[in-house]
Amino acid sequence: MVKPQNGIIKVGMAEMGVTKPPVKLVAMGLGSCIGVGLYDPVAKIGGLIHIMLPEFREGMHGENKAKYADTGIPLLLDELVKIGAMKSRIIAKLAGGAQMFATAMQSPLLAVGDRNIVACKGKLQDLKIPVLGELVGGNTGKTFEMDLIAGAFTVREIGKEPVPI
Repeated sequence: MVKPQNGIIKVGMAEMGVTKPPVKLVAMGLGSCIGVGLYDPVAKIGGLIHIMLPEFREGMHGENKAKYADTGIPLLLDELVKIGAMKSRIIAKLAGGAQMFATAMQSPLLAVGDRNIVACKGKLQDLKIPVLGELVGGNTGKTFEMDLIAGAFTVREIGKEPVPI
């Protein structure tokens, strides 16, 4: 779990953070990775995970489960509930999942961004968590920020204005 510095938790690759206001959550460098933000708007409790790959494979003992959509999202949800969020109120927003390299278009196996998008949405659907906003795909990296007080989710792409989702 990542600790706040100057009121911000910076969530790196295969990391997650959960917090209460006034701390903000930020995931930078989302290329083919997905930032999944979960938020309880009543308790104003939120969490952010930086997913690198779609699924955990058996035999990866000791592997960081926050790295994968199928194991990381439930882990994030459990941590939110532990600090006071109610599962029935949690909503999700997503950012990332870009195709950063032209060669990814030649093979579905190399299209990690698309596979991450599908895996994250599928796991959220399994957990009955609605996705209320997203800025996914494309071919540029993204930064995803969550302001828990305002309940605001913002995505920035290089050379573009921030977009609320």
